[in-house]
This record gives sequence, C-alpha cells and structure tokens, in this order.
Amino acid sequence: MIRKVMAEVDVKLGIRQTLQKIEETYSKRQTLSNAPKPLLIAVSKTKPVDLILDAYSVGQRDFGENYVQELVEKANDAKILEHCQDIRWHFIGHLQSNKINKLAEGLNKAWEKVKADNADKKQKLNVLVQINTSGEDGMSQTKKNGVQPEDAVGLFRYVLDKCPNLNCEGVMTIGRFGHDYITGPNPDFGTLMKCHQGICSTFERDPAELQVSMGMSDDFVQAIEAGSTIVRVGSSIFGARAKKPTVA
Repeated sequence: MIRKVMAEVDVKLGIRQTLQKIEETYSKRQTLSNAPKPLLIAVSKTKPVDLILDAYSVGQRDFGENYVQELVEKANDAKILEHCQDIRWHFIGHLQSNKINKLAEGLNKAWEKVKADNADKKQKLNVLVQINTSGEDGMSQTKKNGVQPEDAVGLFRYVLDKCPNLNCEGVMTIGRFGHDYITGPNPDFGTLMKCHQGICSTFERDPAELQVSMGMSDDFVQAIEAGSTIVRVGSSIFGARAKKPTVA
C-alpha cells in the first residue's frame, strides 16, 4: 500500500506548483517590501531518496530534514552523492537542550571542530533563532520549541557576542496549526515579524538582509504575504507522511 501511494506522488509537479505560488505571491508583495524572493526548502523528512532525486531533477536544491541521523544518511547516500552534487541541506528539527544558550555554545564548539578537521570548512555555520510565537509548551504534543518573543533580541546578541563560529541569519517559527484566516491574519506571523523588526532596529540591520522563516504547506502563501523569506514545504510536494500503524 505504501509503494502504491508513493508511485502516485508527482514530486516534479509539486515543486513547479509550489514555485509558481511563491512567484505569484511574491510579485504582489514587492510593492510593499524590498525583501528577496522567498527560498523554498523542500521538507523531505521520512521520504525516500528517489523522491529527492525527482525534486532535484527539476531544479530544487534546498532540502530540509528534521532528524540528524536521517539527514546524515541521506547526505551520504550513493545516489545523492552522484546525482545531487550541489544539494543544500537544512536541519529544521529540534536539538535536545534544556537551555538555549548551552545549545548555541554546543553548536559553536561543534562547528569549530568541523572547521579544524576539514581544511575547506572556513565559513561560519548559518543558523536561525527559533521563536515560540504561539506560546505552546515545548513539551506538549505539538512540540513547539524556541525562545519567547521577548527573548529574541537577547539570544541574537548572545550568538553574536559568544558564538564566533555561528552566523545568525534571522528568525523562524512553526506557529500554531490550523489558523482560520477568515478571522484575520495569523498572529504568529505578526509576532515573528515584530521580533524581526526588533532585531533589525537593535543591531542596525537591513530588514531585507535578515531572514524570516515561516510558512509550511498549508499556509506558506499567507506567510509570504506577511513577510516570510523562507518557506518550508513538505506534504504539498512529497505527499502526506505515512502514519504509524496503531496497535489494537
């Protein structure tokens, strides 16, 4: 049954349709903002390598994974190494740590070791500050992690001052699922944009150069309208993830 479902997924069409929606929405937004055209990250978590190859064949280069082990396995897959030589991987999952500053320090030290072990790795590791815009508990079923909006500037400053191996490119959020747009704009998107504005103002950064990552399959169009510069789209491209079988 799983093989049959996979065969029916037209990844190439999904990429084209998603990019078309991004282009159309961005063209309407240009009159209001000078932010760059949003980058599409195709979220390939739990999906087989062959589907990634399909997406790559029509020009998609940025792919997102939620689990470290899965990312490592796919990045080292023989087919990927042969056919996708300029693929760009984005880790979009959660790294376990009780304190966000310790997590930043850990990433900083880990990347320092990577640079030391690899002569060609001289650049900083690009990271985004995740904001919990919905106020949901990180230990809840929806697992919304990130710092509180009022702590965004402080964490950004910490990375700048204490983590020389990290390049803080911007902010991101997952947000609360299922917002009814009939009631108005998504408040989570508004909260993230306020965090973005606060960071730009505090550190005198050009708003067009600081990334805003928000919006997924169900709401990436509305996210772009609100100011997103990175959208993370999975099911609209690769199809819905197979649900784990329940035990009777």
